[in-house]
Amino acid sequence: MEGTPDMKPETKMKLKAWWSKHLLKFLYGTCRWDVQGQEQIRTLVASGKTVIIAIWHGKVLPIFMNLASKHYYALAGMHRDAELIAQIGSQVGWKLLRGSSSDRGKEVFKEMISVLSTPGEVVAMTPDGPKGPAKIPKAGVIRAAQKSGAVIIPAIGQAKKRWGFTNWDTFYVAKPFSKIVLRYGNPLIFKKTDDFKECADKLKHALDSLETEVDHILDGQIE
Repeated sequence: MEGTPDMKPETKMKLKAWWSKHLLKFLYGTCRWDVQGQEQIRTLVASGKTVIIAIWHGKVLPIFMNLASKHYYALAGMHRDAELIAQIGSQVGWKLLRGSSSDRGKEVFKEMISVLSTPGEVVAMTPDGPKGPAKIPKAGVIRAAQKSGAVIIPAIGQAKKRWGFTNWDTFYVAKPFSKIVLRYGNPLIFKKTDDFKECADKLKHALDSLETEVDHILDGQIE
C-alpha cells in the first residue's frame, strides 16, 4: 500500500482495514479462549433490557473479537486510529456510532440514547477512551446508563502472550496460539439520582477487579 502513491486515502484505509481484519481473525482465531459471564448479556437482552458493555481501552480487542458476530453497536472516536478500528468493526459485524467527548460529543450521545431506547440493544464503549487518562471513567458511559436505564456489564479480556503498543495507554494485541481469558462482570445499575463520583468509583472498581482476576488466572494464581 505504501507503494501506491496515487491511491486515494479512503481506498488505502479500506485496504488497511481489510488486511487488519484478516490478521485479527487469524491471531484471535488461533487462540484458546476461556470466557465466562457472557450469558448475562443474553439474559438481559432476552428480557428486553438494554446493555452497555464497558471495557478499559487497552483491553478492548478480546471483547471486540468475541462479540463481533452479534451485530451489537460500538462507540468509536473520530481520530485516525479510531477510523481504522471503525472500518474493521464494520467488516466483522459491529454497528458503529462515531464520536467522542471532543468531537461530535452531543450528537453521538443522542444517537446512543436513541439506540438504548430500543429494547434488547447493546452498545460497547470504553469509559476511558478515546484519549484517557487510562482507567479513569469519563461521564459518557455513566450518563448514558442513567438517562436510558441501560444495565452496564463491565468486561475485561487479556491474552497470556501479547504485544503492547503504548501511546497514552498500552493497547494489547494477542499473539497467535495464546490463551485468552475473558470475563464479563456483574451488572451495574445507575439511577438518575445517583451521585456521579460514586458511580464512577463503582465502575472503576468493577473493571479493576476483573482485570486483577484475569491477570491472576493468566499467571496461574487462580484456576
